[in-house]
Amino acid sequence: MGQVLFIVWRESVEAMLVIGILYAWLKAHPEAGAGMRYLWGGVAAGIAAALALGGAILAFAEFFAGDAQDWFQIAMVLAAALLIVHMVFWMKRHGRTLKHDLEAGMARTAVTANWWGMLVLVMLAVAREGSETVIFLYGLGLAQQGIALLQFTLAALAGFALALATFGLLQLGGKVFSWRAFFRFSETVLLLLAASLLVTGAEKLVALGWLPPLLDPLWHSAWLLDDSAGLGGLIAALTGYRAQPALITVLLYAGYWVVIGWLSRRSPPAVLAQVRPAGT
Repeated sequence: MGQVLFIVWRESVEAMLVIGILYAWLKAHPEAGAGMRYLWGGVAAGIAAALALGGAILAFAEFFAGDAQDWFQIAMVLAAALLIVHMVFWMKRHGRTLKHDLEAGMARTAVTANWWGMLVLVMLAVAREGSETVIFLYGLGLAQQGIALLQFTLAALAGFALALATFGLLQLGGKVFSWRAFFRFSETVLLLLAASLLVTGAEKLVALGWLPPLLDPLWHSAWLLDDSAGLGGLIAALTGYRAQPALITVLLYAGYWVVIGWLSRRSPPAVLAQVRPAGT
């Protein structure tokens, strides 16, 4: 359940970042206080949109049976991996100017008193992070039963609680850790999680006969680190490690990191200005 906790944690912090920047600006400009209700209205609308997407995905999944359901689940797993990579590199490109752009937009909104634009902005930001979370969670196996579903839900709630605590710590002016450190660490783990989802999708395709294994298994390393339990199981869930991988899986895994390395060289490091409390 470590994957679930981490995904909810990172996605929630990103949504809180946008809300925190706008909230701090509004608090620092009392003349714009009328915008506060539009801010929270946007948050509520974004949450509602994310929940609606979650319901739609679950309802849509009910229409599939047999192999069609397997294909749907594979598509969701691979979509989750792609969204994670997109999210990481989107923040790399826009992280440097995010705070400035949001505050500049707020200044223009205050002049025209057109708060509906801010409501839509917040709604889209929250809905984006929320919808990505929904897809990630489904890709990680949201359709579980009994105790497994309870553990899944508790892990998601723990991730959200951890996000609240993290956002609070990040507002202490870097006394604990900085936004730069947060994004560097979380980007690395997210890219590992995307690799893990890619491996999961590839294994499902091999099992269905739609992807040739080429050589299966390529090696046996369970004697060194078993991927079915304990530390090995945790590493497998977070990184895509397999003790008995097929050759095609290893090739896809290696290809994934080649692409990530190429994208990283073309993207600047993500640096976010500190979101300071109002009045500082």
